[in-house]
Amino acid sequence: MIEKFFLLNGLLVVFILVGIFYLLLNESLPTFQEVSIVEFFSSTIWNPTGYHQQSYGIVSLVFSTIVVTVGSLIFSVPLGIACAAYLSEIAPPKAREVLKPTIEILAGIPSVVIGFLGIVLIGPMIARLFNLPNGLNVINGSVLLGIMALPTIISISEDAINAVPDDYKKASLALGATEWQTLVKVTIPAALSGIIAAVMLGMGRAIGETMAVLMATGNAPAFPKSIFSAVRTLTATIGIELGEVAYNTTHYYSLFAVGLVLFVMTFLINIVSDWVLNKYEEAE
Repeated sequence: MIEKFFLLNGLLVVFILVGIFYLLLNESLPTFQEVSIVEFFSSTIWNPTGYHQQSYGIVSLVFSTIVVTVGSLIFSVPLGIACAAYLSEIAPPKAREVLKPTIEILAGIPSVVIGFLGIVLIGPMIARLFNLPNGLNVINGSVLLGIMALPTIISISEDAINAVPDDYKKASLALGATEWQTLVKVTIPAALSGIIAAVMLGMGRAIGETMAVLMATGNAPAFPKSIFSAVRTLTATIGIELGEVAYNTTHYYSLFAVGLVLFVMTFLINIVSDWVLNKYEEAE
Protein backbone atom coordinates (compact mmCIF):
# COMPACT_ATOMS: atom_id res chain seq x y z
CA MET A 1 0.00 0.00 0.00
CA ILE A 2 2.84 2.41 0.78
CA GLU A 3 4.48 1.65 -2.56
CA LYS A 4 1.20 2.30 -4.39
CA PHE A 5 0.67 5.51 -2.41
CA PHE A 6 4.04 6.93 -3.53
CA LEU A 7 3.41 5.73 -7.09
CA LEU A 8 0.09 7.58 -7.02
CA ASN A 9 1.86 10.77 -5.91
CA GLY A 10 4.37 10.48 -8.73
CA LEU A 11 1.64 9.88 -11.30
CA LEU A 12 -0.32 12.83 -9.90
CA VAL A 13 2.60 15.17 -10.57
CA VAL A 14 2.88 13.89 -14.15
CA PHE A 15 -0.89 14.26 -14.58
CA ILE A 16 -0.74 17.88 -13.39
CA LEU A 17 2.09 18.64 -15.84
CA VAL A 18 0.22 17.05 -18.75
CA GLY A 19 -2.94 18.89 -17.67
CA ILE A 20 -1.17 22.26 -17.76
CA PHE A 21 0.19 21.50 -21.21
CA TYR A 22 -3.24 20.39 -22.46
CA LEU A 23 -4.91 23.51 -21.07
CA LEU A 24 -2.40 25.81 -22.74
CA LEU A 25 -2.56 23.91 -26.03
CA ASN A 26 -6.37 23.77 -26.05
CA GLU A 27 -6.70 27.49 -25.33
CA SER A 28 -3.98 28.39 -27.84
CA LEU A 29 -5.38 26.62 -30.90
CA PRO A 30 -8.23 29.13 -31.56
CA THR A 31 -5.54 31.80 -32.03
CA PHE A 32 -4.40 30.25 -35.29
CA GLN A 33 -7.89 30.28 -36.75
CA GLU A 34 -7.57 34.06 -36.97
CA VAL A 35 -3.79 34.58 -36.95
CA SER A 36 -1.32 33.03 -39.35
CA ILE A 37 1.10 30.76 -37.55
CA VAL A 38 3.86 32.16 -39.77
CA GLU A 39 3.01 35.71 -38.67
CA PHE A 40 2.85 34.64 -35.03
CA PHE A 41 6.35 33.17 -35.04
CA SER A 42 8.02 35.56 -37.51
CA SER A 43 6.60 39.04 -36.96
CA THR A 44 8.26 41.46 -34.53
CA ILE A 45 5.11 43.54 -33.99
CA TRP A 46 2.89 42.77 -31.00
CA ASN A 47 -0.13 45.08 -31.05
CA PRO A 48 -3.33 43.11 -30.34
CA THR A 49 -5.33 46.29 -29.62
CA GLY A 50 -4.38 48.24 -32.76
CA TYR A 51 -7.17 50.49 -34.03
CA HIS A 52 -6.68 49.83 -37.74
CA GLN A 53 -4.87 46.49 -37.66
CA GLN A 54 -4.07 44.01 -34.92
CA SER A 55 -0.66 42.31 -34.94
CA TYR A 56 0.30 39.15 -33.06
CA GLY A 57 4.01 38.64 -33.68
CA ILE A 58 6.00 37.31 -30.72
CA VAL A 59 9.55 37.53 -32.10
CA SER A 60 10.31 40.74 -30.18
CA LEU A 61 8.89 39.24 -26.97
CA VAL A 62 10.88 36.02 -27.32
CA PHE A 63 14.08 37.88 -28.18
CA SER A 64 13.59 40.26 -25.25
CA THR A 65 13.09 37.29 -22.93
CA ILE A 66 16.25 35.62 -24.19
CA VAL A 67 18.33 38.82 -23.97
CA VAL A 68 17.27 39.54 -20.40
CA THR A 69 17.82 35.90 -19.39
CA VAL A 70 21.30 35.73 -20.95
CA GLY A 71 22.17 39.03 -19.28
CA SER A 72 21.10 37.61 -15.94
CA LEU A 73 23.37 34.59 -16.47
CA ILE A 74 26.33 36.83 -17.34
CA PHE A 75 25.78 38.50 -13.97
CA SER A 76 24.88 35.48 -11.83
CA VAL A 77 26.99 32.59 -13.14
CA PRO A 78 30.50 33.90 -12.25
CA LEU A 79 29.25 35.25 -8.92
CA GLY A 80 27.29 32.08 -8.12
CA ILE A 81 30.12 29.66 -8.94
CA ALA A 82 32.62 31.77 -7.01
CA CYS A 83 30.29 31.87 -4.00
CA ALA A 84 29.70 28.09 -4.20
CA ALA A 85 33.44 27.43 -4.41
CA TYR A 86 34.06 29.68 -1.42
CA LEU A 87 31.37 28.00 0.68
CA SER A 88 32.52 24.51 -0.25
CA GLU A 89 36.30 24.81 -0.21
CA ILE A 90 37.46 27.98 1.53
CA ALA A 91 34.97 29.38 4.04
CA PRO A 92 35.55 28.57 7.73
CA PRO A 93 32.66 26.79 9.47
CA LYS A 94 31.38 29.93 11.21
CA ALA A 95 31.27 31.93 7.98
CA ARG A 96 29.50 29.05 6.24
CA GLU A 97 26.89 28.90 9.01
CA VAL A 98 26.10 32.59 8.42
CA LEU A 99 26.25 32.66 4.61
CA LYS A 100 24.21 29.53 3.88
CA PRO A 101 21.02 30.71 5.66
CA THR A 102 21.47 34.19 4.19
CA ILE A 103 21.52 32.78 0.65
CA GLU A 104 18.45 30.69 1.43
CA ILE A 105 16.66 33.79 2.71
CA LEU A 106 17.50 35.52 -0.59
CA ALA A 107 15.56 32.80 -2.40
CA GLY A 108 12.49 33.62 -0.32
CA ILE A 109 12.36 37.36 -1.02
CA PRO A 110 9.17 38.12 -3.04
CA SER A 111 9.81 39.09 -6.64
CA VAL A 112 7.76 42.27 -6.21
CA VAL A 113 10.28 43.44 -3.59
CA ILE A 114 13.14 42.73 -6.00
CA GLY A 115 11.29 44.67 -8.70
CA PHE A 116 10.76 47.58 -6.32
CA LEU A 117 14.51 47.69 -5.60
CA GLY A 118 15.09 47.71 -9.36
CA ILE A 119 12.89 50.80 -9.72
CA VAL A 120 14.15 52.86 -6.77
CA LEU A 121 17.78 51.72 -6.50
CA ILE A 122 19.29 49.91 -9.49
CA GLY A 123 17.38 51.85 -12.18
CA PRO A 124 18.55 55.31 -11.05
CA MET A 125 22.12 54.00 -10.70
CA ILE A 126 22.07 52.71 -14.29
CA ALA A 127 20.59 56.00 -15.54
CA ARG A 128 23.33 58.05 -13.84
CA LEU A 129 26.12 55.69 -14.87
CA PHE A 130 25.22 55.60 -18.58
CA ASN A 131 23.60 59.05 -18.80
CA LEU A 132 20.16 57.72 -19.70
CA PRO A 133 16.69 59.24 -19.19
CA ASN A 134 15.76 56.28 -17.01
CA GLY A 135 17.13 52.91 -15.96
CA LEU A 136 14.16 50.75 -16.97
CA ASN A 137 15.88 48.61 -19.56
CA VAL A 138 17.55 45.28 -20.33
CA ILE A 139 20.42 45.82 -17.88
CA ASN A 140 18.09 46.49 -14.97
CA GLY A 141 16.03 43.37 -15.66
CA SER A 142 19.17 41.27 -16.11
CA VAL A 143 20.61 42.33 -12.76
CA LEU A 144 17.34 41.63 -10.96
CA LEU A 145 16.91 38.20 -12.55
CA GLY A 146 20.55 37.44 -11.83
CA ILE A 147 19.95 38.16 -8.14
CA MET A 148 16.90 35.89 -8.17
CA ALA A 149 18.79 33.06 -9.92
CA LEU A 150 21.76 33.21 -7.54
CA PRO A 151 20.35 30.94 -4.76
CA THR A 152 19.60 28.15 -7.25
CA ILE A 153 23.01 28.36 -8.92
CA ILE A 154 24.89 28.58 -5.62
CA SER A 155 23.09 25.70 -3.90
CA ILE A 156 23.35 23.19 -6.76
CA SER A 157 26.92 24.22 -7.67
CA GLU A 158 27.98 23.78 -4.06
CA ASP A 159 26.48 20.27 -4.01
CA ALA A 160 28.33 19.44 -7.23
CA ILE A 161 31.65 20.71 -5.84
CA ASN A 162 31.13 18.80 -2.58
CA ALA A 163 30.51 15.63 -4.60
CA VAL A 164 34.02 15.74 -6.12
CA PRO A 165 36.03 12.88 -4.48
CA ASP A 166 38.68 14.01 -1.99
CA ASP A 167 41.17 11.74 -3.76
CA TYR A 168 41.22 14.17 -6.71
CA LYS A 169 42.13 17.09 -4.46
CA LYS A 170 44.71 15.13 -2.45
CA ALA A 171 46.37 13.87 -5.62
CA SER A 172 46.58 17.41 -7.00
CA LEU A 173 48.07 18.77 -3.77
CA ALA A 174 50.51 15.84 -3.60
CA LEU A 175 51.81 16.74 -7.05
CA GLY A 176 52.70 20.22 -5.81
CA ALA A 177 49.67 22.23 -6.92
CA THR A 178 48.49 25.04 -4.68
CA GLU A 179 45.00 25.07 -3.22
CA TRP A 180 43.98 27.73 -5.76
CA GLN A 181 45.31 25.66 -8.68
CA THR A 182 43.55 22.58 -7.31
CA LEU A 183 40.25 24.45 -7.05
CA VAL A 184 40.43 26.02 -10.52
CA LYS A 185 42.02 23.20 -12.51
CA VAL A 186 40.80 20.07 -10.71
CA THR A 187 37.76 20.57 -8.46
CA ILE A 188 35.64 22.89 -10.62
CA PRO A 189 36.33 20.99 -13.89
CA ALA A 190 35.42 17.73 -12.13
CA ALA A 191 32.14 19.29 -10.96
CA LEU A 192 31.46 20.97 -14.31
CA SER A 193 28.47 18.81 -15.26
CA GLY A 194 26.69 19.61 -12.01
CA ILE A 195 27.57 23.29 -12.37
CA ILE A 196 26.15 23.33 -15.91
CA ALA A 197 22.94 21.79 -14.58
CA ALA A 198 22.84 24.51 -11.90
CA VAL A 199 23.21 27.18 -14.57
CA MET A 200 20.41 25.62 -16.64
CA LEU A 201 18.08 25.51 -13.64
CA GLY A 202 19.01 29.10 -12.81
CA MET A 203 18.12 30.01 -16.39
CA GLY A 204 14.76 28.30 -15.98
CA ARG A 205 14.20 30.30 -12.79
CA ALA A 206 15.04 33.54 -14.57
CA ILE A 207 13.11 32.94 -17.78
CA GLY A 208 9.87 32.28 -15.91
CA GLU A 209 9.98 35.33 -13.66
CA THR A 210 7.19 37.86 -14.08
CA MET A 211 6.85 40.62 -11.53
CA ALA A 212 10.47 41.82 -11.40
CA VAL A 213 10.82 42.18 -15.18
CA LEU A 214 7.32 43.66 -15.42
CA MET A 215 8.36 46.44 -13.05
CA ALA A 216 11.94 47.08 -14.14
CA THR A 217 12.37 46.64 -17.91
CA GLY A 218 10.17 49.43 -19.27
CA ASN A 219 7.43 47.27 -20.83
CA ALA A 220 8.01 48.33 -24.44
CA PRO A 221 6.81 45.52 -26.79
CA ALA A 222 9.35 46.50 -29.45
CA PHE A 223 12.40 44.72 -30.78
CA PRO A 224 15.35 45.80 -28.57
CA LYS A 225 18.11 47.66 -30.37
CA SER A 226 20.61 47.63 -27.51
CA ILE A 227 21.00 46.65 -23.88
CA PHE A 228 19.75 50.13 -22.97
CA SER A 229 16.40 49.56 -24.69
CA ALA A 230 13.16 49.12 -22.80
CA VAL A 231 11.74 45.63 -23.43
CA ARG A 232 8.81 43.42 -22.56
CA THR A 233 9.24 39.71 -21.91
CA LEU A 234 6.78 36.88 -22.52
CA THR A 235 5.88 36.65 -18.84
CA ALA A 236 5.37 40.40 -18.49
CA THR A 237 3.08 40.42 -21.53
CA ILE A 238 0.85 37.77 -20.01
CA GLY A 239 0.88 39.47 -16.61
CA ILE A 240 -0.07 42.88 -18.00
CA GLU A 241 -2.67 41.92 -20.58
CA LEU A 242 -4.48 38.80 -19.38
CA GLY A 243 -6.32 40.54 -16.56
CA GLU A 244 -7.91 43.13 -18.88
CA VAL A 245 -8.44 41.26 -22.15
CA ALA A 246 -11.97 40.42 -23.33
CA TYR A 247 -12.88 36.76 -22.90
CA ASN A 248 -13.04 34.47 -25.98
CA THR A 249 -11.30 36.96 -28.26
CA THR A 250 -8.26 36.39 -30.48
CA HIS A 251 -6.24 38.52 -28.09
CA TYR A 252 -7.33 36.30 -25.19
CA TYR A 253 -6.35 33.08 -26.93
CA SER A 254 -3.08 34.57 -28.21
CA LEU A 255 -1.94 35.12 -24.62
CA PHE A 256 -2.39 31.40 -23.99
CA ALA A 257 -0.29 30.77 -27.09
CA VAL A 258 2.40 32.99 -25.58
CA GLY A 259 2.12 30.96 -22.38
CA LEU A 260 2.50 27.74 -24.38
CA VAL A 261 5.70 29.03 -25.98
CA LEU A 262 7.04 29.96 -22.55
CA PHE A 263 6.05 26.55 -21.15
CA VAL A 264 7.89 24.74 -23.94
CA MET A 265 11.00 26.89 -23.45
CA THR A 266 11.20 26.27 -19.70
CA PHE A 267 10.33 22.59 -20.15
CA LEU A 268 13.19 22.09 -22.60
CA ILE A 269 15.62 23.89 -20.28
CA ASN A 270 14.66 21.64 -17.39
CA ILE A 271 14.90 18.51 -19.55
CA VAL A 272 18.42 19.47 -20.65
CA SER A 273 19.54 20.23 -17.08
CA ASP A 274 18.10 16.91 -15.86
CA TRP A 275 19.92 15.08 -18.67
CA VAL A 276 23.19 16.77 -17.72
CA LEU A 277 22.72 15.79 -14.05
CA ASN A 278 22.04 12.16 -15.01
CA LYS A 279 25.15 12.07 -17.18
CA TYR A 280 27.12 13.49 -14.25
CA GLU A 281 25.82 10.79 -11.92
CA GLU A 282 26.58 8.04 -14.48
CA ALA A 283 30.15 9.34 -14.80
CA GLU A 284 30.57 9.25 -11.02
